[in-house]
Amino acid sequence: MESGKLAELFTFTLNPLEIVVRGSAVYWFLFALFRFVLRRDVGSIAIADVLLLVMIADAAQNAMAGEYKSIVDGCLLVATIAGWNYALDWGSYHFKPVRRFVEAAPLLLVRDGLMLRGNMRREFITREELEAKLRAAGIATLSEVRRAFLENDGEITFLLKETPEADKVLGPPPDAGGKSAKDGTSSQGQQERAQSSGGKRPFP
Repeated sequence: MESGKLAELFTFTLNPLEIVVRGSAVYWFLFALFRFVLRRDVGSIAIADVLLLVMIADAAQNAMAGEYKSIVDGCLLVATIAGWNYALDWGSYHFKPVRRFVEAAPLLLVRDGLMLRGNMRREFITREELEAKLRAAGIATLSEVRRAFLENDGEITFLLKETPEADKVLGPPPDAGGKSAKDGTSSQGQQERAQSSGGKRPFP
């Protein structure tokens, strides 16, 4: 490879500000798409993590394949994406308003065994999908569920009703040997009477 072409790989061929603006615009567009439209399709991976992996993979692939004319163009785009991801993580950790914007609040789907059709309709969750999640969680019927939430990562979590057996108050356990304190007192009195009568068993 000629020295001139090698030098071109490490020099900007596009306006650095244009690269930052393009990367930022696409990042925020996809973030809004996942945050407000495709919430329940994300799965158990956080939205910011999905964006980071997808966009960095695409940006790095373009840089390696030569669609950018220099390596530094691709590196700047990757740094822009990673910077926004770090800024969101930092802001959501330190500031509640940012956290509420980045992470959607849990959406109540079931209350005391009854489905909330309005909330399910908002996220396009059918009864069949909800029942499939119940079976995956090892829950037989919807009547066992006290609360069900659609979490901010797209997963559905369940809080079960308390069973009657768990609410029973048990009495104090018997002492060693399975005898109560009353039985122990009676037995001790019989032994004392036997000793006072010379070891003979007293008549009833």
